[in-house]
Amino acid sequence: MRKVISGLIQASNPINDESKSVAEIQAAMLEKHLPMIHEAGKKGVQILCLQEIFNGPYFCPGQDKRWYDAAEPVPGPTVEKLAPIAAKYQMAIVVPIYERESAGVYYNTAAILDADGTYLGKYRKTHIPHCLPGFWEKFYFTPGNLGFPTFETKYARIGVYICYDRHFPEGARELGLAGAEVVFNPSATVAGLSEYLWKLEQPAHAVANGYFVGAINRVGFEAPWNIGEFYGQSYFCDPRGQFLAVADRDKDALVTAELDMDKIREVRNTWQFFRDRRPETYNGLVRL
Repeated sequence: MRKVISGLIQASNPINDESKSVAEIQAAMLEKHLPMIHEAGKKGVQILCLQEIFNGPYFCPGQDKRWYDAAEPVPGPTVEKLAPIAAKYQMAIVVPIYERESAGVYYNTAAILDADGTYLGKYRKTHIPHCLPGFWEKFYFTPGNLGFPTFETKYARIGVYICYDRHFPEGARELGLAGAEVVFNPSATVAGLSEYLWKLEQPAHAVANGYFVGAINRVGFEAPWNIGEFYGQSYFCDPRGQFLAVADRDKDALVTAELDMDKIREVRNTWQFFRDRRPETYNGLVRL
């Protein structure tokens, strides 16, 4: 029997003041997260995932070049700050941050630290929205170019799918075929248009692919954009699509769940979706 304790952190932005510098806002958000990350470690969390661009606000409702200053190399300063914490608690951490590859080339990225603090690699958000008032992401992010990697941590093989990615089943399937046992979806999404999908799409991915899903959303309102309420409700669901733990919609929270990895085999032996695939018939999926 193999069980893994996993955790998600949802948090509001502590500074909603445009007069503050990008560096000040980022520092405040990191400082807010650090006690929660330590709390996770003290509670025995073995794999922890933070929310999308965790060390800052979701700045994509506007198109302001000053936020380019929020980008950093990956690995870089933030990853290096969290690596010793990962090692201290023997806790693997998924660290979603704004990545600068070079001047003018920026990605929405998640770095993966293993339980000894080793940097395992990164995932770059694949599907970049540029639609609806409030989601002008192509102004900030280059589409990811690393495919859908999975990462063998000390406790489980994991994959990452970031926010808008969750609307596309193709990458979710690739992660399953690549051996992901837990897929994390760090997000920043507000009440309204897609909230009804929040607890629909990702349990469906879990069922279709026979893995656990950890879905993370931030909370609160963020000025100056004020595009709506980030409604939290971060959760874990199992390979049957059943909810294991769900956070409140309006509170900072560390949500944890014990994931029974034997359930993956049990469910896949019942529903042989991978066996019964017919990839030779799916050519239409890759037509431009």
